[in-house]
Amino acid sequence: MQPVNLLTSGRWRRYCLFLLFTLVCVSAGTRWEKPVWQPIQQTLDLGLKSIAFVPKTDQDNAEADLPSAEYVVFPGDKIDDIFHRMGLAEDDLQQVLESDLNHLRFDVMSPGSVLRFWFTEDSNYLEKLELELNVAQRVIYQRGENGGFDVQEVEIPGEWRSSVIKGLVGQSFRQSAIGTGLTESDVSFVTNLLREKIDLDKDLDAEDRFEIVRASQFVDDIASGQSEIRAVKFDRHGTIISAYLHDDGNFYDADGESLQRGFLPVPTNAQYWISSRFNPRRIHPVTHRRKPHNGADFAVEVGSPVLATGDGVVVQVANHPYAGKYVVIQHGRKYRTRYLHNSKILVKKGQWVSRGQEIAKSGQSGRVTGPHIHYEFHIWGRPVNPLSKKVPLIKGLQPSEQQNFLTTVEQIDAMLHDEPTG
Repeated sequence: MQPVNLLTSGRWRRYCLFLLFTLVCVSAGTRWEKPVWQPIQQTLDLGLKSIAFVPKTDQDNAEADLPSAEYVVFPGDKIDDIFHRMGLAEDDLQQVLESDLNHLRFDVMSPGSVLRFWFTEDSNYLEKLELELNVAQRVIYQRGENGGFDVQEVEIPGEWRSSVIKGLVGQSFRQSAIGTGLTESDVSFVTNLLREKIDLDKDLDAEDRFEIVRASQFVDDIASGQSEIRAVKFDRHGTIISAYLHDDGNFYDADGESLQRGFLPVPTNAQYWISSRFNPRRIHPVTHRRKPHNGADFAVEVGSPVLATGDGVVVQVANHPYAGKYVVIQHGRKYRTRYLHNSKILVKKGQWVSRGQEIAKSGQSGRVTGPHIHYEFHIWGRPVNPLSKKVPLIKGLQPSEQQNFLTTVEQIDAMLHDEPTG
């Protein structure tokens, strides 16, 4: 999907000069505080000491569709606090949060993320909101005809640059890997990826070696903060244990056998009945507006076990006014699952979970009509029917895929061979 161009070249220069001037004020020792909403007709009071709020003139807005205001997220900021601080209507906040239910993007914004606001010329009535999570990911909330907001996610592919990390196991793989630049998340991922083949905490000696290929995303030479492991190889007393990421988003060993297990068909072992099915054209039972239902609802008693349907890492744990207490699990690069409306969360962000592990207790948190588990299954970022055959039971590669995979293995092995040993 192509990025949304918000600024024409002339206005972009003026906009950049303004930000540059403000940044100079910062470097000169100005003390910054969180911004307060000011009418856009007023000039920016540099005494506020913040570039987080940048008003533009009505003429600039009309000519280049520049935002009326801009807010840079501070540590501890939440979307409702930001709306209230800027004096925006509670109705606007609730409508934006409702539109975000199928995306849950405000729960992953972090310090440095940018919020841009567009208002009507004669008031602070919100017409459009843009959330820039990083240089590669934006979410646009555009006021629709029904008064709510339509949501568009914009992702810039950018360039993925691979690097090779090598080292000796030493006292422990974890300690050595972090010393070479891998993150705790990377180490946990590798450890769990190979756990059916080797225990990296117990089965390695100090002289054993590891080689890891990690790719990082860049947009216009700016790192987005997104990275992924693409290959892993351990030399244990001369025995090679390896894993390679294939184009389908799954990891396989050098022989093409999958290192990942398939998924459970349902997210609970309690008695249930399906109270609502996947329906992209559903009419919401509370608002009576057309609202896609991106998952299946399993009606169960409050407190029933909510199970991870596959092996993966917990990437989100939050409490949303509409989604309630929820968990999101990433299963490799390709698959992601969501579990909404729980009464209690039993896992933490960054934790590795196994297929069938209890991750929550069911409930009716958020906006619901009754207790149930709302379960979603996403493939490459798009929700699919979790009860359909699209949910995989991962096995080995098909014969038709073997040649492409072997080509990938040869390319990665050549990269590892060419890289100097650390």
